[in-house]
Amino acid sequence: MAVSSHTEHHFQSTETVRDIVIGMSDGLTVPFALAAGLSGAHVGTQVVVLAGLAEIAAGCIAMGLGGYLAARTDVEHWTNEVQREVKETREVPDEEAAEVTRVFQGWGLTDQQIEPIVTAITSDEKRWIDFMMKFELGLEEPDPKRAVRSAATIGLSYVAGGLIPLGPYFFLTDLTTALVASVTVTLTALTVFGGIKARFTGIPILRGAGQTTLIGGLAASAAFLIARLFQ
Repeated sequence: MAVSSHTEHHFQSTETVRDIVIGMSDGLTVPFALAAGLSGAHVGTQVVVLAGLAEIAAGCIAMGLGGYLAARTDVEHWTNEVQREVKETREVPDEEAAEVTRVFQGWGLTDQQIEPIVTAITSDEKRWIDFMMKFELGLEEPDPKRAVRSAATIGLSYVAGGLIPLGPYFFLTDLTTALVASVTVTLTALTVFGGIKARFTGIPILRGAGQTTLIGGLAASAAFLIARLFQ
C-alpha cells in the first residue's frame, strides 16, 4: 500500500511580518492623523504635504532606529546569557545538571529515563549550553544580521504606509476634497491591512480588520476635532 508523505507547512518569516506590521501600522495611522488635523485647521494642501513628508521622514528614522536597537538588544542579551551559562556549567556543574533533570521531570519522565539523557547532554559543553538556553531560559539564538534588516523593513514599511493618506493631497488642491479622498483611501487600506495582519497572526480576519480601521479612524478623528476646536 502506498504511503503518502506528510509535509508540514509552517510560516517562517514571523519576524519580518512583525516588522512590516509595526511599520505599516504606525505609517498608516500617524500621518493620517496629522493630515486630518491639519485639514481641520484649514492650512492648505501644500502645508499638509510638506508637514506630512517631514513627519514620514522623521517617523521612518525613529521607527527604523527603534527596530535596530531592539534587535541589537536581543543579540546582546543572548550573548550575556550564553556567557553566564558557560560560567555556571564550569563552576557549578552539579547544580546545572540538576536543572536539566528538573526540565525533564517537568515533562513527566521517570528518573530512570532521565539519567542517561542528562548524561548525554552534559557530556558536551556546547550541547549542554544550547539545551539550557532553549529549555531553561526559553531563548532562541537571534540572527546577528537582523538588526539592519529589521531597521530597513520597519522604516520602508512606515514610508509605504505614510504615503497612502498623504497621496490625495499631492493631486487635489481643494482641501476638503483631498481630506475626503484621504479618509476613503486610508480607511480602505487600514481595513485591507488589518485583514492581512489578522491572517498571519491567527485572529479572525473581520475582527483584525475592524480593530485596525477603528484605531486609525479614531486617531484621525481626534486630531481633526482638536484642530477645529483650537482653530
